[in-house]
Amino acid sequence: MTEININKIEPVDFDLTESPLFSNQANQVKRNKPPVLLWISLAGLFVVALFVTFVLPAVVTEYELPLERRVDTAEILPAQTTAAGVAISPFEEAQRLLQRKEAQDVLAELLTRQAELTPLKVDTWGQLAYEEALSQASIGDEYYRTQDFVLARDTYAKGRDSLSQIIASIPTVVTQALIDAEKGMQESDAELALEKFGLVMLLAPDNAEAQIGIQRANTLDEVQALLEQADKFSEDGQLSEARSHYQQAANLDSYNEYAGRRVLEVASLITENEFSRIMSSGYALLENGEPQQAIAYFQQAANIGVNREQALAAITQTENEIANAEITQLQIVVSQTENAEQWQAAVDEYDKVLTIDSNLLFAINGRDYAEKRARLDTLLVEAIANPERFSDDAVYQETLDVYYTGRAIETPGPRLTQQLNELQLLLENSQVPIDVQLVSDNLTEVTLLRVSNLGIFQQTSVALKPGLYVAVGKRIGYREVREEFTVGFGQTPTAVTIQCVEPVVASNRRQ
Repeated sequence: MTEININKIEPVDFDLTESPLFSNQANQVKRNKPPVLLWISLAGLFVVALFVTFVLPAVVTEYELPLERRVDTAEILPAQTTAAGVAISPFEEAQRLLQRKEAQDVLAELLTRQAELTPLKVDTWGQLAYEEALSQASIGDEYYRTQDFVLARDTYAKGRDSLSQIIASIPTVVTQALIDAEKGMQESDAELALEKFGLVMLLAPDNAEAQIGIQRANTLDEVQALLEQADKFSEDGQLSEARSHYQQAANLDSYNEYAGRRVLEVASLITENEFSRIMSSGYALLENGEPQQAIAYFQQAANIGVNREQALAAITQTENEIANAEITQLQIVVSQTENAEQWQAAVDEYDKVLTIDSNLLFAINGRDYAEKRARLDTLLVEAIANPERFSDDAVYQETLDVYYTGRAIETPGPRLTQQLNELQLLLENSQVPIDVQLVSDNLTEVTLLRVSNLGIFQQTSVALKPGLYVAVGKRIGYREVREEFTVGFGQTPTAVTIQCVEPVVASNRRQ
């Protein structure tokens, strides 16, 4: 900018009586008394002249031009005449002083804007506009030197307005600087990022994005180096090392999205690899015939947190295979027990199958049949073991029903066939009466329970079906006797004696 030097203006003394305006008014007074309003106007004009000449310069503050000290308004212009030598009237002088003050006021505003921009290092972000504004100020100085205060004021106003526009553009500059800084971060240009974030901090010290950005930019080179190493480890399959380096980068720059994302992605890959390794071990155990150990590995894989459904499906599949193997083994045992006609054992094996899978029809139907055969076997065993009960018609009929039930089975096994043949013989023999000799003493009354009352006799013969019988003897004054005997089945006695021989002693005791 061109250096400006303004000469000090010396105050000018002037006499109102010498002013043409004042002389004319005096002559008019001599000719005719002026009106009161005219006198008031003249007095006011005189007061204004005195104010402009003496008071106004004292109250105007000192301003600095862009490159020189402002001239005190108390100093009066040195020339009191125009170029043609015509004297300047007080009113014109007052107007010039007012125009001069206006120019100085606008200049003060310009300097205020300049003072605002100077600490903001405007030359680094608004140099052209700033220089143009100062150029306007220099031009205004030239006008000021030639005492063309109106043009000086207008030119100063242009410079002031230009500086105001620069100040108003600061938010836009901040926005663009943030964009450029982010671009620097993306392109790993730490120098550019620091420069732009620093500019934002200069223009907007409270900007949180810039505060964070400076921290990130300071570690950008280190973070970038860590990320490059991590990427290489990842490509080489060294996932643990890759995750470590990604994590270090994320720790240095927690806002680095790539580092944070890669930490999670690599961690997921590590987990998936671990899952695959454990699952492979489980399948290997399964192939080696160790299903229970395989299930333990599958459960471990399910607890990792990834592909849980796959691990649970493997567990289910293995459990099904174990169950199928157990069921197959139980079927073999069931078949063996059924072939051996061990029906209760078959029922127990079917129960084991149904515990594994309660919906298996072969087990449901097989158990029902085995249970019926087991009940039939029990009845046959009991009937054969107690043929003496057949003498009771009801028992005989029930046993006969059991016998016919057994005969209705289409493919009886050896055990059932033997039981039925043996029972058939017992049933047939149970209906053939056998003579039994009964001996008494003609004093005892004999009753054959469930048969008849035989009365008193010495000896008698009774035809009885094979079975268990009870003979009861009674005699007055003697203790009652009971004799149990079996007829048939090779147990028929030669004779059955029923006699009451033990007297009952009466006792009369006084109370």
